[in-house]
Amino acid sequence: MDPKDIVLKKSDTEGLKEIPIEGPWLDDEISLEDAVKNYYEKIGFQATHLGKAIKIWKKIEEKRKNGDITVFFGYTSNIVSSGLREIIAYLAKHKKIDVIVTTAGGIEEDFIKCLKPFILGDWNVNGKFLREKGINRIGNIFVPNDRYIEFETYMTEFFDRILEMEKKEQRVITASEFCYELGKFMDEKLGREKEKSILYWAYKNNIPIFCPAITDGSIGDMLYFYKKSKKDETLKIDVANDIVKLNDIAINAKETACIVLGGSLPKHSIINANLFREGTDYAIYITTAVPWDGSLSGAPPEEGVSWGKIGAKADYVEIWADATLVFPILVYCVMKG
Repeated sequence: MDPKDIVLKKSDTEGLKEIPIEGPWLDDEISLEDAVKNYYEKIGFQATHLGKAIKIWKKIEEKRKNGDITVFFGYTSNIVSSGLREIIAYLAKHKKIDVIVTTAGGIEEDFIKCLKPFILGDWNVNGKFLREKGINRIGNIFVPNDRYIEFETYMTEFFDRILEMEKKEQRVITASEFCYELGKFMDEKLGREKEKSILYWAYKNNIPIFCPAITDGSIGDMLYFYKKSKKDETLKIDVANDIVKLNDIAINAKETACIVLGGSLPKHSIINANLFREGTDYAIYITTAVPWDGSLSGAPPEEGVSWGKIGAKADYVEIWADATLVFPILVYCVMKG
């Protein structure tokens, strides 16, 4: 395509609503909630994108009241490492999302936090020192090894259950069934700590959790140990049937919305499923990934439009920011505002 063919023929500003750039005047009596709702869209830069995201999600909520939309929600494991885990669990508890796609870390860390908490650390602690102390670091979050040791105890019992299920039913369970059964297992085995778990509420409310890379993490390590110790080659997890299930949910939806924290596999799994229905109708991205390396994580919504993964007439926004900063504000303003 010749670049001259896509150059705008009229002024870029023609027909645009003139919104003055301004922020809240702090001499006025104003709450933080009022500032976000009434001023963020007019502040500019990423604050404007956050203001737009609030409006888009409120539209999505209105459509949910009539059952006219299916909300896909995706996130990478670092989101669960942080305190955003409890906010996502709230969304699952109150049925604000219909489909979840995450990574292996997003599954296992949710479970582990029901056993023992992660600990606030520091960005600058020496990695060799932490290794000697048996502490793993995720940014400024510390995860001591004893968390994974206790997790293995539970997972060995869980794998026994899954293996027995597969033998009895003479079939291989899918990764989404694995996640559902893990939520059921938590309901039976864990105490009140499970009530802030994403897996638990997804199980209780029958929200499917898809994890195409289920072995890419501690769960994969535990499977390795289990199969080696049991000398067992029959325990398997099916990902092929899950892609059918995920795509069919998108195809059969009246409308869809895609809300994604981070990028990577969850982002693409969601928007690629929506390709089969000519793209999602609404999209909210929150990411720190950059677009100029051509990565899917950094790909802006317009790139998704070019593939047909986001609808040509979709309402979408991308917020370039750390999700731990803006996602709590976004959810609060939509759900509590």
